[in-house]
Amino acid sequence: MPFAGKPGPAPTFVSSLVPLYHASFHGIGATVAEIVTLPGQVLVSCGLVAIAAATLWTRGRPAAAVTWPAAWAAAMVVEVAFRETLTRPALFRHGLHLVAFDTSWPSGHALRSGIVAAALAAAWPRLRPLLAIWLAAVAVLLELAGFHTPTDVLGGVLLATVAVAGALALERSGLRDRRRALRGARPGT
Repeated sequence: MPFAGKPGPAPTFVSSLVPLYHASFHGIGATVAEIVTLPGQVLVSCGLVAIAAATLWTRGRPAAAVTWPAAWAAAMVVEVAFRETLTRPALFRHGLHLVAFDTSWPSGHALRSGIVAAALAAAWPRLRPLLAIWLAAVAVLLELAGFHTPTDVLGGVLLATVAVAGALALERSGLRDRRRALRGARPGT
């Protein structure tokens, strides 16, 4: 974690919600990491997924427009559940207990960044190569800046993969169209 500064306390609820609230911008590496990973922050990622969903809706893809926000919300629930229930052994750096890492698995930034990249790629397919590069940069910078351990990032990427696969499967299943057809087939509907 060459860009990591001094160990700090665990992030508060407010610092998790407000973009760059906790950012110290100590050094160029950490500053770049803060900016590159910003779309993975809770409120920013929610906004980006909402923009992608609105775009998909206007392009006549209502199933996709519904599944991406649902995938984002479900992933947030899973992230919080894991953080509240799983415990990891204490991590130390230079003899100091790194309290912020006690409940840092999975990386929410990596998880949300994966979903943001997939939702934006669904809305704007031409951006896929750039989004893939950005996502790789996020994964690397989260570790280099000391925001997360490699296992945290891997856990976030793994959960994002599951959420994205679920969203794509749900969209492709045609579940919404089948429900609409069933409602139309019933007398009096």
